[in-house]
Amino acid sequence: MSLWGGRFSEEPADAVFALSRSVHFDWRLAPYDLRASLAHLAVLESSGLLTSEVSAKIRGALLELIEEVASGAFTYNDTDEDVHSALERGLTEKLGEIGGSLRAGRSRNDQVATDLRLYAIDAMLGIAQMTIALQQALLSKADEYADAPAVGFTHMQHAQPVLFGHELAKHAHAFNRDLDRIDDWFIRTSVSPLGSGALAGSSLPLSPEATAAALGFKKSAGNSIDAVSDRDFVAEALFVTSMIGMHLSRIGEEWCIWATTEFGWAQVSDSHSTGSSIMPQKKNPDMAELARGKAGRLVGNLTGVLTMLKGLPFAYNRDLQEDKEPLFDSFDTLALVLPAVTGMVSTTHFDRARMAASAPTGYSLATEIADFLVRAHVPFASAHEAAGKCVALAENKKIELHEISDADLSSIHPALTPDIRGVLTVEGALASRTTYGGTAPAALARQLAILKSEVSAFEANFSAKSNAFSGMMSA
Repeated sequence: MSLWGGRFSEEPADAVFALSRSVHFDWRLAPYDLRASLAHLAVLESSGLLTSEVSAKIRGALLELIEEVASGAFTYNDTDEDVHSALERGLTEKLGEIGGSLRAGRSRNDQVATDLRLYAIDAMLGIAQMTIALQQALLSKADEYADAPAVGFTHMQHAQPVLFGHELAKHAHAFNRDLDRIDDWFIRTSVSPLGSGALAGSSLPLSPEATAAALGFKKSAGNSIDAVSDRDFVAEALFVTSMIGMHLSRIGEEWCIWATTEFGWAQVSDSHSTGSSIMPQKKNPDMAELARGKAGRLVGNLTGVLTMLKGLPFAYNRDLQEDKEPLFDSFDTLALVLPAVTGMVSTTHFDRARMAASAPTGYSLATEIADFLVRAHVPFASAHEAAGKCVALAENKKIELHEISDADLSSIHPALTPDIRGVLTVEGALASRTTYGGTAPAALARQLAILKSEVSAFEANFSAKSNAFSGMMSA
């Protein structure tokens, strides 16, 4: 069913209709369109533009459509251009001519902008909750390995010993930032475009503030032209999903490395691995690899939308039809990847002995030598030079730093006394890193306690938002 055409003498060419048609992907907006229609109907009735009798009939038909769309009893057909025309067809099939009454005072321009915001809020709430589930899995695993030493890396080279729980907890911090971004995104997304019409508002006695409140938005848009053309919330959502994807990709990269035969740190569970069609021995960390790969798709969606938006004049332009598929795809992608990575994290076993054996290797205790000298009031530049000479000596003799003799240590620097043996151990190095955010056992325990509290606060926050949104949709 077409929502336009009175001034046209010809039907659209088949190629034009095929290119214009969006119902095959924007149909997922139907529940949000119907809820927005109920809010719009209430304003049309309260302003006297529709009689209570007509309003009651339309309300009843809308409620029927809500159930029929949810069950699949009503869907789009080959002649529907978009979700809006399909649903108006549903109304007119039930009510006849009065089914078109609901179009008064609104345009597809403000209608689709409203629907897409509602959809995005609903979908983002789901992403937030899945992200929290992954954080909880990471924190549980960090607790499990809070006492397990391992070597830490920079530039993929052995750097300093860390507790492996500290290594795992870093990912929870990254997702905290993502959740903070989502929470901030809600502020700018909770603005209702409904009532803006095509671009100039309406001459009818509508109340955009009332529909905004009915739909759970914090406010109504302050400029009708901006309201119908603003897709900042789409671009921001795609940035947030790209960042989550990037953080998932970094987990995937580490899991792939840790699961190699050369590392042998991670034993990914059979339930979250796949095999080879030709090599019977293979057990591949494909969930980790797919997490890496999907990140590129998420970044591509962001880039595509930004490129589409960058040169658009105001107000609405048909280019904006290209905002939906990337947004839908990004939400769908994360909805697949997040649970899979959560399961992978939860079921991975780490080899404590192998990680502990790696902790002092690669001269990872060299910084302890420099810090020991600094505590003896040696300037750090000189301390760094002396520690480097210790490494060179150990490399030449093919020994580890703690195996250097007292005589050799004192020959490198007189302040390198036998007392240094107290810090030239993994345990000593770990215990000394007591600064806030450090890897010492007490510092890690404090970090995990704070993280758990922050994640619990996010969980309560997004649960409250989700309950409020569900209540609005069912009102």
